[in-house]
Amino acid sequence: MFKVNKNTVFYQNQDIFNILFEAIPGGIFIVDQLTNIVAVNTAAEKMFGYEKGELLNQPKDILLPKRYLSSHKNQLNYFTNQINKGKNTRGLYLFGLTKNNTEFPIEISINQFTIYEKEYMMVLVIDMTIKIETDKKIDSINVVLEEKVKKGTAELEKTIKKLKEVNFNYKKELQRRIKIEAKINEALKKEKELNELKSKFLSLVSHEFKTPLSGILTSAILLKKYQLTEQQEKRDKHINTITEKVQYLNNVLNDFISLERLDSSNENYKYKTFNLSKVINEVVYNANMLLKSGQRINIPPNTSDYELYQDEKILELILSVLIYNAIKYSPENSQIDIEISRNTKNIVFTITDQGMGIPKNDQKFVYDRYFRAENVLNIQGTGIGLNIVKEHLKNLGGTINFISKENKGSTFYVELPINKE
Repeated sequence: MFKVNKNTVFYQNQDIFNILFEAIPGGIFIVDQLTNIVAVNTAAEKMFGYEKGELLNQPKDILLPKRYLSSHKNQLNYFTNQINKGKNTRGLYLFGLTKNNTEFPIEISINQFTIYEKEYMMVLVIDMTIKIETDKKIDSINVVLEEKVKKGTAELEKTIKKLKEVNFNYKKELQRRIKIEAKINEALKKEKELNELKSKFLSLVSHEFKTPLSGILTSAILLKKYQLTEQQEKRDKHINTITEKVQYLNNVLNDFISLERLDSSNENYKYKTFNLSKVINEVVYNANMLLKSGQRINIPPNTSDYELYQDEKILELILSVLIYNAIKYSPENSQIDIEISRNTKNIVFTITDQGMGIPKNDQKFVYDRYFRAENVLNIQGTGIGLNIVKEHLKNLGGTINFISKENKGSTFYVELPINKE
């Protein structure tokens, strides 16, 4: 169970902490202004080799090797300043120190909050030992594969030379062996790329889920504090935070589900006749819950003029990805414009925003899986939305294009057959 110092303000909500903190697989510490540990969960105690309650009221520095104490203080101050400025902070990588003085690699993330006019920091600690060992194994496998390629290529070259010297009639055999070599190299290349994608995927999931969950946890804790009628506005603020982050996690999961279906070729498209206004209204209704202050979505008045024979849910997914991106990468008090037109056989959707745009050097990579432009690395995202959109459009007989200018905004054009034959 989660341990709480009875002298802290957390004691009065110990049952809530026990449920919420123990639900998180990583270690959790809560540190006061004097950097003393005032609360800790079981996962953290086990991670550092301490018995129940041993870490309470201890300075956090006992969890770090001495060589880190000076540099970690500077890094901690930097993280705190970034949080105070309202900026997102990434994980801090260093080594932890167990009770028996054993060092192990960790990643920590910090969230600062205030309760009853007292400031605290919630520190999420992840043991990186397994990930580092996995990365080493992957590197080792890659080295072995490269050696196999070199050895196989050398042996094949010797064989080719012998075939040429023995008889010109072995030309067909030589060509066959060259094709085999190409297939081997291509297979090894794909296997190496797969290992890299798996590693990137695990890192992505860790970061994309960790931050929203921390925000949900903090808001849930603070929400319990506001019990008076006149504190409804504060309650609403934290309820909205929880709703937004749950919606974000839901979108991430939908992206991964859709991606898995594309990869496994299990996507069965369901075509039917429907009115476009139904899709537009559903997408815009959901998108309105994500709008920033002063943002507005403009839709044309003629959406009910179009009847399509297409996959309704996939079209809804495509438009949702593009509009959610426009909201996420646009500032407050801006507008997103949706325009709809048609030509002989196709319907054309145009989505325009006034956001940060895509850097010119990054534009050729925007449809690559997991790719994120350099100017949005500090904004949450998976980098797979546009990849999914492009693959679905290709399967549905459609296309996607865009024009974008950094700090000016982007316009995406989606063209889709009105009647899928």
